[in-house]
Amino acid sequence: MPKVIHEKEYAPLLAVMTVAEAALSVEQIGQRLGGQIARRTLQRRLAELVKKRKLVPAGEKRGRRYRLRPEVEQSPVMVVAEESVSPPPPASVIPLSESARETRTQVMRPMALRSPVGYSTKFLRDYQPNVTRYLHPDQREKLMGLGQVSAGKGQPAGALLRQVMDRLLIDLSWNSSRLEGNTYSLLETQRLLAMGEGAPGKQAVEAQMILNHKAAIELLAEQATEIGFNRYTLCNLHALLAEGLLPNAQGAGRLRDCAVAVSGSVFHPLEGPQLLDEHFALFLCKAEAIENAFEQAFFAMVHLPYLQPFEDVNKRVSRLAANIPLVRHNLAPLSFVDVPQDDYVHAILGVYELNRIDYLRDVFVWAYERSCNRYGAVRQILGEPDPLRMKYRAQLGRLVGAVVREQKNKQVAASWIAEQATREVVMADRDRFIELVETELTNLHEGNITRFRLRPSEYYAWKAQWE
Repeated sequence: MPKVIHEKEYAPLLAVMTVAEAALSVEQIGQRLGGQIARRTLQRRLAELVKKRKLVPAGEKRGRRYRLRPEVEQSPVMVVAEESVSPPPPASVIPLSESARETRTQVMRPMALRSPVGYSTKFLRDYQPNVTRYLHPDQREKLMGLGQVSAGKGQPAGALLRQVMDRLLIDLSWNSSRLEGNTYSLLETQRLLAMGEGAPGKQAVEAQMILNHKAAIELLAEQATEIGFNRYTLCNLHALLAEGLLPNAQGAGRLRDCAVAVSGSVFHPLEGPQLLDEHFALFLCKAEAIENAFEQAFFAMVHLPYLQPFEDVNKRVSRLAANIPLVRHNLAPLSFVDVPQDDYVHAILGVYELNRIDYLRDVFVWAYERSCNRYGAVRQILGEPDPLRMKYRAQLGRLVGAVVREQKNKQVAASWIAEQATREVVMADRDRFIELVETELTNLHEGNITRFRLRPSEYYAWKAQWE
């Protein structure tokens, strides 16, 4: 029996050669290793394995190919060398179906044992809105019950989102950023959003990522009746989420015209601007045609990252886009609270590499239940929304913001607010509206100024005049 190679650096390479059905070039071996090994290092290791009589070379220069020696192929020990055996994956905190557990096991194998795969146009084209259903009927019914109970009925689009906006800005900005590896804590995120102060020792790009989420969430709230699965909404979400984070600033809000790679995966996204544009248009058409809000949300979480329409920030766009149908139907938002990063990442890999949605579906259902529990509790604390506040939300925000930015004191503000109310509010609502504006100004503090798009410097300058 040939000597077993225990050197860790050889194990992934040998695993690739063991499952190869034909001789492979350096480029092919590198692709199957997911680009983890530099070309020159890979060439050196291949030469070493040839010397050790583990590989057989054939051809010269660019035509050179490698295969495992027959006697090595027959050795069962080589297939499961000690260094190539992965420990069993830890249990997930999310209850997973049997098929989801199988998907999880598949995508948690070493990259060397996962076959490279490209974008499947069939995966998207086979989906027929309102015929194909990714979510089971009982899951859709359960989610609808949770979302409606938390939101209440008979309110306009975006009503609940605006009710829980302060809490959602923190939750969704932090959790979505956390799933991307952002190291800000929840309290650091709260301080950043409330006062604009970055956390000591943290990279500036982390603060930028969180602030970008805030801007994107505000877009969903402010344009609740206009957003949808269209180029305007998706491209502007990307522009807000990607601001200051792309090497090419011109790429923000535009479909990519270059190839991209997905780190940690053997998946190769679709290439070619024309093909990308066609499939993005097809995605939008199918997404907008879906009638069920939760099916629509989940469809976006599956196919937006899989298509990779933008240079980067695709998963973030998908998580915000999943909230579009929830906002439009006035259902509780999805903030990904408590979702383990490990589960989310591997569930997405299941889509990329296997076109399997079962793992991500379990994550989605669990995540929405957690979000509903959070915002149901918030809503109970807040009570029912004030109809007058909802009716004059835009005017209320504009007047409060103007008083602060123009540093009006109490005397000046009182007469100015009354004058504006006379112009913009019907007589029956006027006194109550004035009271609402003055109450908001009285209750304004550094922790809630983001509701009125105010900067800390504007607030502190006004506060000195106000008091």
